[in-house]
Amino acid sequence: MPAEPIDKLTRAGLSLIQQALSIFDSDLKLAVCNPRYQAMFGLPDALVTPGASFEDTIRFLVEAGEYGPQNDPDDAVRHRVETARAFQPHYMERQRANGRWISVEGAPLAQGGWVTVYTDITEIKVQEQLLRARSEELSDQVLAHAERLGLANRALASTNAALQEAKRELTEIEARTRLMTEMAPAHIAHLDRDLVYTYSNKRLSALMPGAPGNVVGLHASVALGPGTFARILPPMQRALAGEATVCEIT
Repeated sequence: MPAEPIDKLTRAGLSLIQQALSIFDSDLKLAVCNPRYQAMFGLPDALVTPGASFEDTIRFLVEAGEYGPQNDPDDAVRHRVETARAFQPHYMERQRANGRWISVEGAPLAQGGWVTVYTDITEIKVQEQLLRARSEELSDQVLAHAERLGLANRALASTNAALQEAKRELTEIEARTRLMTEMAPAHIAHLDRDLVYTYSNKRLSALMPGAPGNVVGLHASVALGPGTFARILPPMQRALAGEATVCEIT
């Protein structure tokens, strides 16, 4: 499938997920991001345009108070840029200046640069605080174990197997777009007018256990099963007619 349709499909899919994502290349220039990335950090349009400087983005965030008060803003920017140049995988959780909590997971790319996923975990942190407040009878050892287990589970949940596979296969523009589709927590696909799959990010089986792992070349009724296909056929037909359509299934 040509890179341009894949890129459009990717951006459409990324606009539907709640996590913020960004990819910076080996020169610390923005390659691609999703709308949630701009919304989460309140970034101006100039800093979410491909080619935007990572250093300029960090400077904006430091000056906006994202990392709290800084004795030396220039040093704070320099330190974060130097850390980014190491291109090391990392996972951290931090509280923002606005009081909300986020997890930040970064993974280097084979061709240079890195991809980062930001997740709002405020509700999880609130639940942990309630657990501690309501469980005074529990030993400190049990509470510490529960928190370690929660951290490990969140780190595992945020790790996307598709990202690891993509890091071995991606090259240039198509590499970046394919990475975004394969790491998105959603089934992203393209069907022709005969409702035959021409592209899939291979996530269908993860969302619908029992579905084929590779659906390219299959009719939607075969890939989705008769029951699900019958439910989504009307909205699919409206979409083929050019109508923007949203359909929820459980």
